[in-house]
Amino acid sequence: MHQSRGSQVFRGHIFHVAGAPTVAEARKHLVSVPDGALVIAVDGTIAWVGPFAELPAAFAALPVTRTGFIVPGFVDTHLHFPQTYTTDAYGGGQLLEWLDECVFPAESRLEDPEFARKVAHDFTKRRVSVGTTSALVFGSAFAPAQHALFEETQAAGLRLVSGRGIQTVGTDSARALLTSEQVAIELTAAEIDRWHAVDTGNAQTALLQVAIVPRFSLSVTPTTLAALGELYDAVRGRGVYFHSHLNENNRPGTGEIDAVRSVFGTETYLDTYDGCFLPGSARGGQSLLGRRSILAHAVHCQDSELARLADTGTSIAHCPTSQFFLGSGTMPWRRTTAFGVNVAIGTDVGGGDEWLIPRVLNDCYKAHLSEPGDAGVALDPAALLFTGTLAGARALDMEDRFGNFDLGKDADFLLIDPDRWEPLAVVLHNAVRADDARLAAEQTLFALLLALREPAITGVYVRGHRVNVA
Repeated sequence: MHQSRGSQVFRGHIFHVAGAPTVAEARKHLVSVPDGALVIAVDGTIAWVGPFAELPAAFAALPVTRTGFIVPGFVDTHLHFPQTYTTDAYGGGQLLEWLDECVFPAESRLEDPEFARKVAHDFTKRRVSVGTTSALVFGSAFAPAQHALFEETQAAGLRLVSGRGIQTVGTDSARALLTSEQVAIELTAAEIDRWHAVDTGNAQTALLQVAIVPRFSLSVTPTTLAALGELYDAVRGRGVYFHSHLNENNRPGTGEIDAVRSVFGTETYLDTYDGCFLPGSARGGQSLLGRRSILAHAVHCQDSELARLADTGTSIAHCPTSQFFLGSGTMPWRRTTAFGVNVAIGTDVGGGDEWLIPRVLNDCYKAHLSEPGDAGVALDPAALLFTGTLAGARALDMEDRFGNFDLGKDADFLLIDPDRWEPLAVVLHNAVRADDARLAAEQTLFALLLALREPAITGVYVRGHRVNVA
């Protein structure tokens, strides 16, 4: 449940990436206030941020909560609700085998509404424990399970974008998840009508929103894609999202990408989501790309695909932990971001076995430092924080509402007490720091992100309300 409170002050070391920079500019926009004050207004927005010693007189009488660090809430742009219990599942290693052996059977269990309610509760509780205030969630094929997810999220007071997983074709192991094309469209349209922006009636302010979510191109047919394009064209103006997978696994001959191009006869995988899903990449319907479209992975994109993603404002949910787990390869950071594509972070639970966004950022740093030759890059701490917060808000087209501590934004933030996780406290209290104050701040942020674990997250707030799940 969420607890409503009046105006208050939170005091601690504040870190955030201010303004609206690109990832390359994040370092210049990093704000570090060692003894900072974050003032939350009665309406849950940010009224003031700065050094505690400079707290304006108007706020001097407000109650003060002290903590070690204050950072924006984490934004997870790709994880799977039906795979809550499927992390670290052994099923042959590669993506398509793992889906057949582990994922499709596990997701089929949510056909039982009682079991689905338990999964929704545990999923939401875990989100709070890791400080994920906003998430783009790949949903269940079953409508009662999706209702449970939205209801649990609403009760907790978290942000959620989700949509039922759409599959109209598949293997025997996915049989329970399949529907006809007509039923797929009807169920998706009904979910949009029931849940999209239900809490405020406005997609620019809502905590609960809906996405159109085909699992991936191999889970649907050209006629399904055409129908989804028509549906999206009808609801795009309402702020509905589109979410799916792109160019994840490229094992020669049997991987996802070769299979997509073989089945559809297209020049690129992205063409199937861009309305060009007929053989030869001929246009067959409306594009599903745009500012509220997010595609997960994008590990093996052609240059033309990256250029198209950038042109349409479509974002990438980068999931390095699951890419390690499934042997999918490493998304080329320099090349991808050079095209101007917005790259946010995703846990990809359960292909990823880390729920905590900083654990995924840890893998992100290591993966791109290890890219061969000139492709390798040591991501600076501000770029990591940006990718786990503001880039996610941008991917969700909600950057004007949350993602940093700019004045007037919703107060989505975390309180971190290093003393609650001794290994983190030891690193922060005893490590050598540079004499240069800015570099020292970056070193502290880097250690905070890479060494953070759940016990140190002592407060999770959305719109200034503390959230927790019993």
